[in-house]
Amino acid sequence: MKLSLLSRLKTRRGLAWTLSPLIVLLLIVAFITVKQGRQAEASTTRPIAALELLPSDVAYAKQGELRRILPLTGSLRAVNQAVIKAKVNGDVREVLVREGEAVKTGQILIRMDTSEYDARALQAKGGLQAAQGQLDIATQTRNNNKALLEKNFISRNAFDNAQSQYAIAISNVKTARGVFDVAQKALNDTIIRAPVSGFISSRTVQPGEKVSADNRLLEIVDLRQMEMEAPVPAADVVSIKAGQEVEVRVEGLPKPLIGKVARINPSIQAGSRSIMVYIRIGNEDGVVRMGMFGEAKLTLAKKADALLVPESAVQVENGESIVYAIEDGKIVKKTVKVGMRGEDGHENAIEIIDGLSPGARILRANLGNLQNGASVRIAEAKQAANATTSPEK
Repeated sequence: MKLSLLSRLKTRRGLAWTLSPLIVLLLIVAFITVKQGRQAEASTTRPIAALELLPSDVAYAKQGELRRILPLTGSLRAVNQAVIKAKVNGDVREVLVREGEAVKTGQILIRMDTSEYDARALQAKGGLQAAQGQLDIATQTRNNNKALLEKNFISRNAFDNAQSQYAIAISNVKTARGVFDVAQKALNDTIIRAPVSGFISSRTVQPGEKVSADNRLLEIVDLRQMEMEAPVPAADVVSIKAGQEVEVRVEGLPKPLIGKVARINPSIQAGSRSIMVYIRIGNEDGVVRMGMFGEAKLTLAKKADALLVPESAVQVENGESIVYAIEDGKIVKKTVKVGMRGEDGHENAIEIIDGLSPGARILRANLGNLQNGASVRIAEAKQAANATTSPEK
């Protein structure tokens, strides 16, 4: 009897230990279910916060001029430049200019030793004077014989001899004059003058050096007219004509320069399959220097009074162009018809042909998955500045 009672007690204890984990699990599941229900109820009753935008996130549709731009790059060079070379052999006595100095047309740049050329010119001058003396004698003899022939005092043969001597004397004078002119030119070439006005960009000679004819001595550049050589794809060159306006930004200059297409190369570059275009830029103040790098914007087409929005504001969804407008504090998705793309003078822009009115407020860029009709709020300028400025520690 006692053994039977003890067995029953053990059986009940085992059952209690078996059911305890199950009860605890059921209680946990019930707690989680109740908590999720309360959270769902709270989420359905809590109002959705409005999307807050910075003023920089918003743009306006505006009327303006739109330009279709072809970007170009290239280095700048002077339109007028001259390489100064020695014209005669000789010793350099003086070099009167250095790199960076301004010179004017006709200014003396280099003087060479003239002793040898002085002697040659003097010798040629003496030969010319002797020939001229012989011509004077031959002229007098011819004139006398002509008078004697008319009186039949001499034969015709004697007069012809005098006439021949006269002709030979004239030829000798011409030859001597040519020799003298050559010697005089060589003497003049010992003084080297500037063929153009500009600045000395290169000097490769020093006083005392012996140079030969055609040796490179100096280089002059005229900075008043600059030119940029830029390659253009063959597909775009049909839209380019001489005289088209070009905006050129040069490294180091705060403002762009305005130039024009001066000429177009008639042949295609073999390696790049591009065509060289030459852009002329005025540079009266001389701020642009040789070799500076330029970035040009060539206007292929322009349209005035077009309705413009930033290009980043137009999105493509299902093959349609759309913008997100802000009307009465809500996001409104609008389908628009777009036209020409280009620049409005400040940024890349696109023409809106239909779907927007001037002054419409739109989102400048895609801010993610926006719901049509979502509420938005634009932060005040001061608040936006605080949001974009990190606090100092």
